[in-house]
Amino acid sequence: MLENLEKFVGGMGFWSLTWGQVAMLAIASLLIYLAIKRGFEPLLLLPIGLGAFLVNLPGNGLLTVPQGNEIGGLYYYLSKGIELEIFPPLIFLGIGAMTDFGPLLANPKTFLLGAAAQFGVFVALFSAVLLGFDLKEAAAIGIIGGADGPTAIYLTLKLAPHLLGPIAVAAYSYMALVPLIQPPIMRALTTDKERRVVMETPKPVSQKIKIIFPLVVTVIGVFIVPPAAPLLSMLMGGNLLRESGVVERLTNMAQNELINIVTFFLGTCVGMTMAADVFLRWETLKIISLGVVAFGFSTAGGVLVGKVMYRMTGGKINPLIGSAGVSAVPMAARVSHNVGQEYNPQNYLLMHAMGPNVAGVIGTAIAAGVLIAILG
Repeated sequence: MLENLEKFVGGMGFWSLTWGQVAMLAIASLLIYLAIKRGFEPLLLLPIGLGAFLVNLPGNGLLTVPQGNEIGGLYYYLSKGIELEIFPPLIFLGIGAMTDFGPLLANPKTFLLGAAAQFGVFVALFSAVLLGFDLKEAAAIGIIGGADGPTAIYLTLKLAPHLLGPIAVAAYSYMALVPLIQPPIMRALTTDKERRVVMETPKPVSQKIKIIFPLVVTVIGVFIVPPAAPLLSMLMGGNLLRESGVVERLTNMAQNELINIVTFFLGTCVGMTMAADVFLRWETLKIISLGVVAFGFSTAGGVLVGKVMYRMTGGKINPLIGSAGVSAVPMAARVSHNVGQEYNPQNYLLMHAMGPNVAGVIGTAIAAGVLIAILG
């Protein structure tokens, strides 16, 4: 009896707890705090924080590799959804089902703003190379600038899977911090007159065009950048469900149950990659710093092209909507709208900003496909 008791006490996780794990438990707790108390993208940060918390508890067994007749840990199997590149495309299916491309189709010029917002991806890529990362690692880091978590995960799995934890955390964290990061950049690059511009109400788009659009984008995108097919096909497939108007049950499933379930498991699996021995490295600090550079230049690229369009259209385009060219849907569009209203309470930029916002989703997926095609 005494021997069994000693064995029980000796097997407790307290005795194998390291200072690195203590530090990671604190970081995980911070992510959970930011999600719950500050409301920073809770659907993403809370699952990530939970996964990071669990993986740094000694002896948790959640990632145990199966041996012989013994089954593995729960997250050994769930993490296959990331390793086998299943979760990110499913997230895109849900995003497509929730996305209205109407504002983009009503003003196709805003495609340029979505493309311009990819500028930060390539600035961060070259900066990462200068800091000692190889090209594949640099490309995975650079995609943080697109502010698209699923795409960042997908590209990282293809090019630099050993960096998945810090890149995913950086991507989702900066998505959550859009309302803090973007406004100072937007104000610094625009004049008071430009911020006050009131744009014309977008013209309505027919259902026929909305149905044709996802099919055309899929064909063109897959022909030009085949590696982007899993993301583009799911994004546009989800949108086709929405716009067809004949599969309401499937649309609701993709918008609600599917994306909610996959988001939880994707987030906790990402958190599970944040074990202390993997995460607490100098490379992590570099990646998080480069993420700020990527996101800042992406925002600036969109705003600067917005200024060019402002001049070319004789003042009909408000440059603030250029900041929405990053893929953080619909948060980036709301930020453009809110900053515009600060300077002109009669200014309603939300629908206008949704154009470059959804263009950014397409642009980031294509940018990822190009990087995979070149470096994969």
